[in-house]
Amino acid sequence: MSNLLVASVPIHGHVTPLLSVVRQLVARGHTVRFVTGARFASAVRATGARFVPLPSEADFDDRIDIEERFPARQRLGGAKAIAFDIEHLFMRPARAQATTLAREHALEPADVLLSEPAFCGSALLLGMPRTRRPAVVGCGVLPLVLASADTAPYGMGIAPARWFNRPRNAVLAALARPVFAAASRLADDMYREQHRVAMPFPALDWMRHAEAIVQFTVPAFEYPRADAPASLVFAGPLSATGSAAPRPPWWSELGDGRPLVHLTQGTLANKDYCQLIAPALQALAAENVHVVVATGGRPLDTLPPLPPNARAAVFLPYDELLPRTDVYVTNGGYGGVQYALRHGVPIVATGGKEDKPEVGARVAWAGVGLRLRSERPSPQALRRAILRVLREPSYRQASRRIAADMACAGGIDTLLDVVERVSSHDEPTANRRSAVLAHMDWAPG
Repeated sequence: MSNLLVASVPIHGHVTPLLSVVRQLVARGHTVRFVTGARFASAVRATGARFVPLPSEADFDDRIDIEERFPARQRLGGAKAIAFDIEHLFMRPARAQATTLAREHALEPADVLLSEPAFCGSALLLGMPRTRRPAVVGCGVLPLVLASADTAPYGMGIAPARWFNRPRNAVLAALARPVFAAASRLADDMYREQHRVAMPFPALDWMRHAEAIVQFTVPAFEYPRADAPASLVFAGPLSATGSAAPRPPWWSELGDGRPLVHLTQGTLANKDYCQLIAPALQALAAENVHVVVATGGRPLDTLPPLPPNARAAVFLPYDELLPRTDVYVTNGGYGGVQYALRHGVPIVATGGKEDKPEVGARVAWAGVGLRLRSERPSPQALRRAILRVLREPSYRQASRRIAADMACAGGIDTLLDVVERVSSHDEPTANRRSAVLAHMDWAPG
């Protein structure tokens, strides 16, 4: 059995899918340490893994701290919002993240580090000789973060073009370069401080240089890249697990044959219902459909008044809800979209920050639904999109094709095969421990 380190920034949408993975790894007998924020300590321990806290300079509560510390972020969108997050949320904590990883590896050498893309301490760790660090596997809990001549720069939310795709992407990359300049300089400064050389790759592209990348979807939901590394494998939605919530009291009302539309803003971007839930309720109030809302943890009395055809719950039993859902309406959380696709449900995705423009662009590109670019679409725009997806069979057909691919994906076995492969060339544990301890001057502070 392997000794594994798992690392994630303390953001709910990044941690939650890895908790599902860790639970499966522990159940199969692997020793797992999970490095993340204090907010998730009890959730990590509940999986059977050992919780390793990030130091205070790398820890924050994504429900509160981001808005309070970075009010200017709320006015940004697209690539500018991604660049801001890379610099302030992902890159600035990287030194402390890398120090924590190096310390843990020195105390108890790990065979493999499983890291999600935004944990930029992993990029700094890759500068160490292989004898001084674990094998690194990037875990794709976001749309594939991998620079390519075949794709627009990450964060723009632009799908591949049918004609002149590579020339267009080269122009977009040149336009995006100044937007990401501050984050790039910061990443290079940190890398030079640790390794005395310039950072040999863009910070956001670090997974290309890891021993492997395991993407948590199937190829049909990801842009093709002719220049993708051979280390990239697709495992399907490892993190797609159903909520254990009980059926709400109104559950029996859903069986009358009317179409079911599910609305959700996830568990983080759910403070302002005017972004999606409120206009969607208004849009569908006069339609002959069931509208089912999940608040993602917020009390039900925070919702706007529900029309007669709408019902709500804080959490819902998704393994039972999604098989009977006709349209999944979301602000673009990657994990939720993967779970809906696992059940063959077509999607309407609205705009937003973080990875949401990239998720929405893939929804439209894969033909599994429609994308509304606005973070605050009008009721009219939502009504048109939802009814179109509900009535045109092509969206459900495309979603079912991806569901079939997901049903055949390797899942956790694919990840374990990768773990075994990348760790099979390691030196004996005693040798690796000696190498790490001999070079702990690498880690600052």
